[in-house]
Amino acid sequence: MNALSTKSVLAAIFLITLGIIFGVVLVSSYKGIEFSFAGEDVKLGAKEAPVRPNETLYALNEAFHQVGVTVTPSVVYVEVEMDPSSTEESDISQFFYRFFGPDFKFDMPRRAPEKGAGSGVIITSNGYILTNNHVVAGAKKNGIKVQLSDTREFKAKLIGTDKYTDLAVIKIEASDLPAAALGNSDEVEVGHIVFAIGAPLGLKSTMTEGIVSALGRQIGIINDESGYGIENFIQTDAAVNPGNSGGPLVNIKGEVIGINTAIATTNARYQGYSFAIPINLAKKVATDIIKHGTVRRGYIGIRIEPVDAVTAKALGMDKPRGVKIREVNEKSAGEEAGLQAGDVILSIDGREVNSPNALQSLVASKSPGDVVTLKVWRDKKEIQVKVTLKARSEEESIRSSSNDDQRDKEEMSSSAQIESLGITIRTLDSKLKREYKVEKGVYVERVEPFSHAQERGLVKGDVILSIGDKNVGSVEEFRNELKRLKSGDAVMLRVKGSDKKIRFVAIEIP
Repeated sequence: MNALSTKSVLAAIFLITLGIIFGVVLVSSYKGIEFSFAGEDVKLGAKEAPVRPNETLYALNEAFHQVGVTVTPSVVYVEVEMDPSSTEESDISQFFYRFFGPDFKFDMPRRAPEKGAGSGVIITSNGYILTNNHVVAGAKKNGIKVQLSDTREFKAKLIGTDKYTDLAVIKIEASDLPAAALGNSDEVEVGHIVFAIGAPLGLKSTMTEGIVSALGRQIGIINDESGYGIENFIQTDAAVNPGNSGGPLVNIKGEVIGINTAIATTNARYQGYSFAIPINLAKKVATDIIKHGTVRRGYIGIRIEPVDAVTAKALGMDKPRGVKIREVNEKSAGEEAGLQAGDVILSIDGREVNSPNALQSLVASKSPGDVVTLKVWRDKKEIQVKVTLKARSEEESIRSSSNDDQRDKEEMSSSAQIESLGITIRTLDSKLKREYKVEKGVYVERVEPFSHAQERGLVKGDVILSIGDKNVGSVEEFRNELKRLKSGDAVMLRVKGSDKKIRFVAIEIP
């Protein structure tokens, strides 16, 4: 009896346990809960990705990755310590301080060291590095430090700078460095994908992506006291911030096609537009600095300005194109080649130029002694002019390319208002002739506000020397030449300003 009771109890316990297990399994399956024994992995999340990207997206993802891992080792972080005893900075350094805002150089007491930071790109395996002039401007002796992407640090020597392009070359003592591949910036087009790599805001080895949004930008940040500077920026919307300066702008092949230099901003941070120096220009500068310690740059020796619709019409051109010569420098390559004020340069060595900075950039890529072929618009036809470039003298004197050879002649002074243009003119008297060093012309006494003359750039104190190809020596002659023109005609005025420099002003007869 006792044995039978024991078996019954055990059987009951077994059945109850079996029922509990069955119930737990049933309930747990219903609630979607998985249990595992101690030591097994916990399974979290879905078993597979919810989206399968197509092959094109996979390829793009991998291409971007390859650019990053390939180029980043060639990009360095540059830290600069300024000499506290130096209270003066270069004009360009001061401008970039204002352009980039307070974080470009950290605020320190005047007598304490000041530090700045930027980026650079390795251009030779033995340690030459390209960066911006404004990154290293004002550096004290042994004040430049470079950190590689592998965190190694070196003291850098300043090899040379070029204020006209805002470029500089520094060098570290190292070998077998990963030099960047340098591309061809002439092949860059609007819409191309680009990457900016550098150390923005102290965040080293940062890569951003965007597209080329414009070419040939001139933004007026690089110039000397005479106004000379070489700007032909690649504009991009790749995010660039303080600290990116001197770092590379890279194409989808991993080639450097520009050196990041500036941003357009109202808050010292990225707001959508950044600017890079084309690598073709940078290569010429870097090569000269490494070989010669300075830049050997060719010059034509002219002052130029854009051609607008009215100017083109006055010159008999079918549409605005080229750049117009405003002045030819004395004893310059341009003067020796026979270039004249009023000429329009259409191309250089077969490459069209439709903005002053485009011409400057192409000429800047040449050396003194190089011969360039210019296609020039003169007297309503195209001619070719060969120019042997010269080195630029910092003390160049400027003069007008055309002077009258007539003897002094006294004339009675008269005055008249030319209502159609909005100016009041009078014949030159002997005093004004001596002052302006001219024989003939009419003096502009007044320019009416919002008039056509004001719109085209005439100002009080100008002397109008000619209308078209006709010299004018009196108010009457000026009126007679004006009467020959009909409404809608455009004509070029040769004008000598109060600064005693010749320029050309295109006007359209209202």
